[in-house]
This record gives sequence, C-alpha cells and structure tokens, in this order.
Amino acid sequence: MNSVVKASVAMIGLCGLLVGTPADAQENGAGPGRMEATVIPGGGTFFVDSDNEPGFGNYDLGASIAYNMNRFVGLEGEFTGTLGVKQDLTVGGLRHDTRTPNTFGYTGNLVLSTPARRGALAYATGGIGGLTMFERAALGVNRSETFFTGNLGGGLKWYTGGRLGLRADYRFMMIPSKDDASSFFGGEARYAHRLYGGVIVNIAQ
Repeated sequence: MNSVVKASVAMIGLCGLLVGTPADAQENGAGPGRMEATVIPGGGTFFVDSDNEPGFGNYDLGASIAYNMNRFVGLEGEFTGTLGVKQDLTVGGLRHDTRTPNTFGYTGNLVLSTPARRGALAYATGGIGGLTMFERAALGVNRSETFFTGNLGGGLKWYTGGRLGLRADYRFMMIPSKDDASSFFGGEARYAHRLYGGVIVNIAQ
C-alpha cells in the first residue's frame, strides 16, 4: 500500500506545483474548451475500513470526457480502473498478505467551475455511477460484484493556452452495502478517498 501512497502523492504534488506556477507567459484566454478529455496516468483509491471489513488502497488510472455548457457548468463522464496492490489484510479473522482485487468504475458527474484566471480554475463536482470489483478468490471474492456509488469532490485545473492542461482531483466516494456481497467488501456501507493527477486535452474550442 505504501507504493500506492507514494505514487499518488508524487502525481498530485507535481500537478499542484504546476497549477500554482505563475502563468504570465500564457496566452490570453487560456481555459477549458467546449469539450475536453482527461487522461489519468496515476493516482490512488483508498477504501476506509468498516466494522468488519478491511481498509485497503489500489493504484488508480482512467480517463474522462466533459462537455462544458458554459464557463461555469459542465457534464462529465468518467471511466476509471484500479489495480490491486499486495498488502496486509485481515478478513474474517484471518490475516492475508496478498494483492487486493482490481476494480472498474464509471460515473456521470455535474461539474461547477470558477472562471479561469491566468489559465487556472477550481471546480466542485458530484455524481453517481457504479463500481465493479473483480474476482479475488484468496480474499473470498468468488465472483465479480457491482455496487452503486456516489461521489463528491473537487480540484484544480491549469491550462497552457493551447490544447493541453493539467488537473489535480479529489473525490469522496460512498458505496452502499449489498446483502449478497462477500465478507471482504460490500456487506457494510463503504467509503473511499480517491486522488489523481491527470492531463487535459481540449478536443473542441
């Protein structure tokens, strides 16, 4: 799990430094286009432990595409995957040193942004979607399981004035329980913190 933390902090830290860099040399009007995509090369999703289920962290990557209706309001569809990382886990009173399950997530989000100033803007976002956790028999996940999810968060974007930009994003995820879930995940309501750094590509101005 330490490798996930280090990779996430490094990626978010890099984006944060770049977002905070003065932008005097940027072209006037640097900001989001009508449509933009975000490529997510790295981040982390950290599931908080519950009363009977363990907490764990996975490496995060994915992509999203957004349609900005105006400079304040946009709609975004996001597709993300997480890669399981080997870590110490206690499931059903037994200790395991093994890799966590991979997951795939998808969400539809409403994005509310501040006006871009010197190429940078802040935004708040929230939406709903689904999370599929793939089979990991060593942890009692004997089949792929899909859960409803909600998320709230926000972040920063920085635009070069051309087609590219950078993004640092945080989400608080909420996953309701399911009666038929495994003993590893989903029998109780679960929560997670998700952080990532991304590269923005303006598709249409």
